[in-house]
Amino acid sequence: MTLFTPMLRHSPLTEIFSDGNTLQRMLDFEAALARACAQCGAIPESAIKVISAQCQAGKLDVQALAQAAAAAGNLAIPLVKQLTANVKQQDEHAARYVHWGATSQDVIDTGLVLQLREALDASESLLEQLVSALTQQIQHHRRSVMPGRTWMQHALPITFGLKLAGTLDALLRWQQRLHEIKPRVLVLQFGGAAGTLVSLKEQGIPVLQALANALALNQADTPWHSQRDRLLEVATWFAGVSSTLGKFANDFALLMQTEVSEVSEPVAEGRGGSSTMPHKRNPVSCAAILTATTRIPGLMATMYASQNQQHERALGGWQAEWETLPQLVTLAGGVMQTALELLAGMQVNTTKMRANLDITHGLIMAEAVTLALAKAIGKQAAHHLVEQLCHRALDENQPLVLLLSQHPEVTPHLSSTQIEHLLDPQHATGSNDEFINQVLARAAQQTRRVK
Repeated sequence: MTLFTPMLRHSPLTEIFSDGNTLQRMLDFEAALARACAQCGAIPESAIKVISAQCQAGKLDVQALAQAAAAAGNLAIPLVKQLTANVKQQDEHAARYVHWGATSQDVIDTGLVLQLREALDASESLLEQLVSALTQQIQHHRRSVMPGRTWMQHALPITFGLKLAGTLDALLRWQQRLHEIKPRVLVLQFGGAAGTLVSLKEQGIPVLQALANALALNQADTPWHSQRDRLLEVATWFAGVSSTLGKFANDFALLMQTEVSEVSEPVAEGRGGSSTMPHKRNPVSCAAILTATTRIPGLMATMYASQNQQHERALGGWQAEWETLPQLVTLAGGVMQTALELLAGMQVNTTKMRANLDITHGLIMAEAVTLALAKAIGKQAAHHLVEQLCHRALDENQPLVLLLSQHPEVTPHLSSTQIEHLLDPQHATGSNDEFINQVLARAAQQTRRVK
């Protein structure tokens, strides 16, 4: 629905799957087919100019086409009829050669592949921008210490930079997968009625090769009318990128909770407000991302179910892809675009991150003290002792540093200065810098390769 497009699909990918562009890519196939057939001597060269001139979506009666498709069973049949009629008005002889040697599924599938090429190119650009935005934020927050959380509870200190680096790490893998799947996905569909190109006789393969060259698509070893793994793979890629950004959005929304307040979304007039509560600042970008990522698994289930296609040409499974895949791709585009805007303008409250580390009175650093004390009294004894002091700190609402500094079994082995150092989260981020450096180095390497 267009009412929700700005919220859920405001990316360049949406226009790629508009009705007009869907029809235009099918017409691009028809124009290229005429050129390929003429090049191979299957149709007269005089037909090329007339057919190509009519292969413009603006010359079609879209409403009539949509109504006719309901009876015909697909869009290609009425499209070819309208195209043929339009060509016939200009040149009756040329009209004989419209759609020469092809079948409806060749037109629809190849048109979809041409749309997917545009969508993957646009996604590649969005990914590059996401990588750049994440890289900048990671560099800025590589030492912004915050609580790490496991099972939704404080665990050990991490940095916000490392948290973002996890997202970048995953996106870099999706970026690499994108380069790998393009040659497999961007493949011409051309097999004729039953996948043999019999109507073109000995010119079948030459026309196929010329058509693939004209459209700059790879050739398939066999027509893939009922082998839909390519579309499943590209759907999986879009779903996977979305799931990575969905995890980021979910974490971000949790960090925006009033009691946490470690981050917030970009500020803008009218953004994140409530119809009743003027104080609200809701995570609307996160909500849009999570709305899409909640829907995408269901769409993926349809794509998996659509793999079960009958014989050489299918009914039901193929048709189920027509709306499902564009919906999935455009939702994924919205996820990428929204995540990019969120990353570019997010606000990070490092002071609150540091304050939240202290709400457990130093307990988040108890493991560091245990390990240091274990060198003197053994691991089990140290663990038991520190655990008891942690319970006291909670029960008596006292800082752990005070209880440790006063305990007779601790002070012979650890000085007050050592205890304070051990309880300082800034000194407890482990291999944080090494992990971040590795991810940033790979991001730089992949960025150079893309350019």
